[in-house]
Amino acid sequence: MKTSKTVSTETTAQMQEIGRQARAAQRAIALAPSETKAEALLAAATEMYDSMALIIDANTQDIEAARAAGMTPAYIDRLALDKKRINAIGQGLEAIAALPDPVGKVTEAWTRPNGMKIERVRVPIGVVGIIFESRPNVTADAGALCLKAGNAAILRGGSDSFNSSRQIHACIAKGLAAAGLPEGAVQLVPTTDRAAVGMMLKGLDGAIDVIVPRGGKSLVARVQEEARVPVFAHLEGLCHTYVDRDANLDMAVGIVLNAKLRRTSVCGATETLLVDRGAPSAFLPKLVAGLLAAGCEVRGDDATGKVDPRVKAAVEADWTTEYLDAIIAVKVVDGVDGAIAHIGRYGSQHTDCIVTANETTAERFLTHVDSAIVLHNASTQFADGGEFGFGAEIGIATGRLHARGPVGVDQLTTFKYVIRGTGQTRPG
Repeated sequence: MKTSKTVSTETTAQMQEIGRQARAAQRAIALAPSETKAEALLAAATEMYDSMALIIDANTQDIEAARAAGMTPAYIDRLALDKKRINAIGQGLEAIAALPDPVGKVTEAWTRPNGMKIERVRVPIGVVGIIFESRPNVTADAGALCLKAGNAAILRGGSDSFNSSRQIHACIAKGLAAAGLPEGAVQLVPTTDRAAVGMMLKGLDGAIDVIVPRGGKSLVARVQEEARVPVFAHLEGLCHTYVDRDANLDMAVGIVLNAKLRRTSVCGATETLLVDRGAPSAFLPKLVAGLLAAGCEVRGDDATGKVDPRVKAAVEADWTTEYLDAIIAVKVVDGVDGAIAHIGRYGSQHTDCIVTANETTAERFLTHVDSAIVLHNASTQFADGGEFGFGAEIGIATGRLHARGPVGVDQLTTFKYVIRGTGQTRPG
């Protein structure tokens, strides 16, 4: 049996080699023609469809292990793959292949009085390290988006999705090879040794340019505490839906049920429902009854508890809990300003929605709620890069620097200035 020291030495050697390969591959990917990158992605999609049985078998192993470990149904839902979800992964690869290539795009151009022409041009970030949990589809989404934007990717999935991620990564690797691109452009860390995460957070001796964490509180907290390279933060989804006094009630019920229950395990699921105290008396009872009838546990404030005896009393922690389950917190607030104040105090600046027919009220909410995504009369479950037309996403960035909201191909580029002169020199 190997000692922990031997394992650590092996992990160190593995990760250093992964870093070297990624840096070398990134130089080739940065200069690859758009057609070649698209060819790799389309070939990977074909491999995904052809390998469906292998992926499902691998995923079954992961699910059985998760169940044996006592994981929750919501957790297993995030982990699970079936034919429909695998087809969606392949379709996502095809959608990313069809996106405009951001590399080399001139975002602004101007001419100085001395005749110098200046352009701001999109360029790849470099090597992107992605650390994620549970969702094996991130293997394909993150690898494909990085490739499209001219970046190399180092992917470290959770041990819970290890078998599934390996099968999906094999499809990406075959796609790269089919297009004549280096397989080092998208690498999956081949070990579950937690030391690998620590090495990535330190930058792999300068190989990694940015880290993207996608997972729960503990993962994101570790990344933010230990990272020695820039981080695209993806915090929890404490998403709110506010139903205003001027809402269409039938529309509000439809949006709330979808926002909470379409998939409870996604970060865009509404966790808190806010209802205007000035709304007609039928609003709160109908919203609560709809949720309860759909099998959702409701935890409410005093006003909410009075409309149905099945409502459980909310405690302070309910306003800061990302349930990722069929549970919702409900609170009555004093109009749109009360909703804005509640979200400002308890929200995670992820995704928040207002349901109202009053355009002035809607604009006040959209302007004053400082979240990465704000919606008017639409479900918070649209917090997804695919729904934005990005093909897919690496995650929803809730920070303020560089990327915010769904991180797609454009957000995985930076820029440089290209200046063309005719012999200009700067006066002394």
